[in-house]
Amino acid sequence: MRKLEENPELDVIEYGCLGNCGQCYMEPYALVNGEIVAAETPDELYEAILAKIKEWEEQFSWLE
Repeated sequence: MRKLEENPELDVIEYGCLGNCGQCYMEPYALVNGEIVAAETPDELYEAILAKIKEWEEQFSWLE
């Protein structure tokens, strides 16, 4: 997830284990603001993470 880490607008925290036993074996996944985002490939996961971030931004845009 270097692409995410290189974006100065994002805070990326990497954990060794998230405690979702077996899920990382089955598919790549990430937690985005506490929600699990999963995909079949790392590239698809990257796109899914960006989509989830955009969804969050739209949901809370009224706060600005």
